[in-house]
Order: sequence, then structure tokens, then C-alpha cells
Amino acid sequence: MEPSIRLTFKRKFIAGLIVTIPVAISIFILIQIFKIIDGLLGPIYDYIFGRHIAGLGFITALIIVFFVGVVSTNVFGKKLLDQIEKLLFLKIPIFKSLYSSLKQLIDAFSPENKTSFQKFVIVEYPRKGSFMFGFQTKECFLKEGDMEKKLIAVYIPTNNLYLGEVVLFEPESVIHTNIPVQEGVKIILSGGIAAPQIIRGDK
Repeated sequence: MEPSIRLTFKRKFIAGLIVTIPVAISIFILIQIFKIIDGLLGPIYDYIFGRHIAGLGFITALIIVFFVGVVSTNVFGKKLLDQIEKLLFLKIPIFKSLYSSLKQLIDAFSPENKTSFQKFVIVEYPRKGSFMFGFQTKECFLKEGDMEKKLIAVYIPTNNLYLGEVVLFEPESVIHTNIPVQEGVKIILSGGIAAPQIIRGDK
């Protein structure tokens, strides 16, 4: 095989892997979720119908999630779910801490949440000359006697997306980008592969 042909084959093969691997992983995860949910609800239908109907448990789970979504988007339903949350999920000490933390983090990525991550930013961290992507969460003020300093809270993912650190920066140390938050999420999950070649600042 000639060098040029070998090089072309190698490039095409790598390009194919880049496309195929995320698809394969996504399909694998969906299959595992299908098996888990169907395994939980399937036996109930097996008892009712006297035989196993593959996928019925998974379809039921999708319907339940959709129904909860419908209920949670109207005023009465939201109040009802808030009461259920307080009575069932926020009464157990250990479960309360875990549930509250996960809920706040997941809500932060919701487009319905207007107080979630505000901007996708770049900060010089953890040392000079090293830059990291992060999400601006809010602005706050530090008061010490007569001195008042404005600070910007930035959530910096350190393990995929759901684990990270909250660091306070002075405003001039935070570089605002023109990248939307949802695109920023894709960049973090892709390990930076999805980042554009040129990142423009957004004042």
C-alpha cells in the first residue's frame, strides 16, 4: 500500500471512529437504561398479562416521565410536586442532602431555570498560564469594613460535568465567551473536542 493511500485510509478510519464511538456509547447507554427500567416494571406486567412483553415497562416509564413533565409545568401541579418533595424527599437527613445537591445541579442546566448558569467563561486557574472553562453562576460582593469588592462565582467542572469547584474571581479575571451555555456543556462533555477553533470574547 502506497504511503499516500495508507495515510488517506488512516485519516478516514480515524474520522469514522470519531463519529462511531459516541454513537456506539450512546446506544449502549440507552440499551442499559432500557434493561434497568424494563427489569423494574416488567415483572408487574408479567404478572398482569401472564407473559413477558419486552419494552412495555420502558414505555410505561417514558409515559410516567412525560406525565410528570406535564404536571410540573402548570401552577397547581408544581405546588403539588413541591409538597410531595417536602413530605417525602426532604424529611430524611442523609437523603435530603444528596437529593438537594443533585436537584440544584441538574436544575442549573435546565433552560427553564432563569437563575441557572449565566455564561460560559474562561478563567486562569489553578495557576498562572493555565486556563479552564467554567460557568458563571452569580455575582456577589465581599465586604470587609469599609471595603467592598465585587466577585464573580464560577463553577469549574473537574470530573466530566457533575463534579467540580466553585471559585470566586475578580471581574477582570473572568473572560466571557460568545459560546451559549448549552454549547459549553457539549464542550465539557466532549473533553474539549467540540470547542470551536476560535473563541471570541463577549463583553
